Amino acid sequence: MTSKVNYLGDLRTSAIHIASAKNIITDAPIDNQGKGEAFSPTDTVATALASCLLTIMGIKARDLNIDIKNTTAEVAKIMTSKPRRISEIQITVNFTKSYDQRIKKILEKAALACPVSNSLHPDLKQNILFNWPS
Repeated sequence: MTSKVNYLGDLRTSAIHIASAKNIITDAPIDNQGKGEAFSPTDTVATALASCLLTIMGIKARDLNIDIKNTTAEVAKIMTSKPRRISEIQITVNFTKSYDQRIKKILEKAALACPVSNSLHPDLKQNILFNWPS
C-alpha cells in the first residue's frame, strides 16, 4: 500500500504516506465549493509533475557528478469544465547554475521523460520551460 486517505469532512482529506508516515492535507478549491486552505487534489497532480521533473533531473545530475541543488519549479494549473479537469500544466524550471549545451540537453531530456509526465493523459498540455542563467 502506498498511502491511506481519510475524508475529514468539509471537502478536506488527509493522506498518510505509509512508508514515511508523512501527511498531506487537501482542500477543495474556492472555485469548486471549497475553502482553498490547502493544495487541491488537482494542485497535487500539477505539483507532482514538477517534483518528478526535478527528481529525475537530480538523478541524472548525480550520475553526471553535477549539482542542481536549489533549482526550483514554478507551477501553474489551468482547469477546464465539461468535464472539469486539468487542461494544461505550465512549469518553469529555474536553474541557479548554467552548464554547457550538452549537459543542459541531457537534463532537459531526462526531465521530459519523467514517470508522472508519461502517466498523464496525452490531451493534457504540459508546457515546460527551462530557464538557465546567462
